[in-house]
Amino acid sequence: MSPSQIIVLATPVFLGLIAIELAIGWKRKRNTYRLNDAMNSIGLGMLSQVSAVFTRLFRVTVYAWVYSLVALWHNESFWFTGYGWLIALVFYDFCYYWLHRAGHESAVFWAAHVVHHQSQDYNLSTALRQTSSGALLGWIFYVPMALAGVPPLIFAVVALIDLLYQFWVHTEHVGKLGWFDRWFCSPSNHRVHHAVNDPYLDRNYGGVLVIWDRMFGSFKEEEEQCVYGTRSPLNSWDPLWSNAEVYWALAKDSWHARRWRDKVLVWFKAPGWRPADVAARFPKEPFDMARVERFHPPIEKSVAWFGTIQFAIALCGVVAFLWNADTMPLSQSSVWLAVLTASLWAVGGVMQGRFSVMQALLIEACALAAATGAEDLVELHRVFKPLAMLLAIACVNERLQLLKSSSRSGWLLVAGLAFSLIGDCFLMFPGYFIPGLVAFLVAHVFYIALFRQDVSWFPSKRALATTLGFGAAMYAFLYAGLNPVLKIAVAAYVVVIALMAAQAIGRAVVLRDRQSEAVAVGACFFMLSDSLLATNKFAVQFPMAQFFVLGTYYVAQVLIALNAAKEPVVAGSAVDPPVVMAGPSADPPVVMASPAAHPPVVMASPAAHPPVVIAGLTRNPAAATGQTQSRDAPGSMPAAGSTSPA
Repeated sequence: MSPSQIIVLATPVFLGLIAIELAIGWKRKRNTYRLNDAMNSIGLGMLSQVSAVFTRLFRVTVYAWVYSLVALWHNESFWFTGYGWLIALVFYDFCYYWLHRAGHESAVFWAAHVVHHQSQDYNLSTALRQTSSGALLGWIFYVPMALAGVPPLIFAVVALIDLLYQFWVHTEHVGKLGWFDRWFCSPSNHRVHHAVNDPYLDRNYGGVLVIWDRMFGSFKEEEEQCVYGTRSPLNSWDPLWSNAEVYWALAKDSWHARRWRDKVLVWFKAPGWRPADVAARFPKEPFDMARVERFHPPIEKSVAWFGTIQFAIALCGVVAFLWNADTMPLSQSSVWLAVLTASLWAVGGVMQGRFSVMQALLIEACALAAATGAEDLVELHRVFKPLAMLLAIACVNERLQLLKSSSRSGWLLVAGLAFSLIGDCFLMFPGYFIPGLVAFLVAHVFYIALFRQDVSWFPSKRALATTLGFGAAMYAFLYAGLNPVLKIAVAAYVVVIALMAAQAIGRAVVLRDRQSEAVAVGACFFMLSDSLLATNKFAVQFPMAQFFVLGTYYVAQVLIALNAAKEPVVAGSAVDPPVVMAGPSADPPVVMASPAAHPPVVMASPAAHPPVVIAGLTRNPAAATGQTQSRDAPGSMPAAGSTSPA
């Protein structure tokens, strides 16, 4: 039985214990759960386990390689005895202590570990809140076990035991346990570890045993009431941003640092450390415990029910994936990883109020259309592919109704999406490539007219030259594989889509707003998608072509559909587009993108939501701007946390 299957079997136990803790909290009138926070924590655990199908392979492969080549003592008969297993578990816990400590004392390790600390609640769902990137560097700390000759199987089993043990200590309903607290990681000891109070920062790292903390000076007994979270609040239910936030902040600081030495040190110094020149140019608020408050954006009950149902469906999908993951080809696993990630991202957006119900369904339908196409699930693909574009049209109509508008730009957008839908339907059936091509050509004509709003024709000559040049190069590359009719049809299509992209990019250059930039990125993705499709069909076939073609296509259509209409964004509404949303002027929007490109996804500052005050503490909520979070440098960051009796 694989580790993923063991997690599947343990899932009902986890959920049952969470239900029991919730019932105890209600009975004691001291509930420690919030639906949105618990769903976010469990969702991050789901994402962690799904991604672990890939990262675990890397970690175990590296461990087995070191073990087979340089182990100093090969004696499997010893390790498979009872005392051998016990020694291996203690050995693992010792290595885990140092990994965990590095996760608080070195920024690059904190970037992975921070996910576990972002919740401002402390309950059993918090235990499931795990990183998706920890295994990429964490294996380094277990090399001593491989050198000592601990067999890979025993290593994997004791790692799972150590992890499962830590589940039960994430609760506020178990008090101090006397002698047990002196030797083992306990609820009281671990509450201290999760607190942002000054006396508790960077304490109690032990996984099973707390004696390591006593030996190495990192132990702290629980005394004052704990405030949970991090000193720079995430303020988001986005599982992708949860994993990327600190990496992005470190990358920005490294980019802005003037000295090459500082560009490197940013990643390895303590969390919160910043080069002097960067700190001077981009100052951050000091941490103030008196201003801590909880992130809790309002949400309608019907939307909460929808999010909960979608979350339950995603959980079932994750369970099915984990049970079968070890027998799937890597390409198939990658496809369903993308689908489940998109689903969890959509649920987080709904629970935060960034996505409407219709927009969440659009994201999920696009993911399923791409997956069913890649997996050759023909009947399902013929459902989800047209459904995705119908939902895109519905999202545009929903927005037009909200704004009580029927402007020319809105209907040009609907027309472009409608002809895209027609093209999608043609391309689902053999022998209809040219009709599909014509439908998409007409769609691009509507898009060109749409992107002409408020700007002149092709305002960026550089963009026009670039897109036409790229189109000409692609046409030359494809030419030998085209029949006479296709040579004419493809030439016309290449010119039109290049003009569409040039108009979109030029519009973004002139308007310089997030919506037009997102549309320009979408237009570029459209060209990329069609280039991949044509390459695979007429030149060179490549693995997972259908998934990449459809994936980039849906990124393009979603970015265009949710940003191209001319009407202004209505801040804070439940149906604001998820790709670009307005935030308050004092707080910049959160950007999710690679450092090298304009951000294709922009999220509203959570500060638009009313603050939730904890225990009489008040402040204006900070925007989730991806700042580095520090737990070991008091006074360096704004805080987030919750207070509950310990």
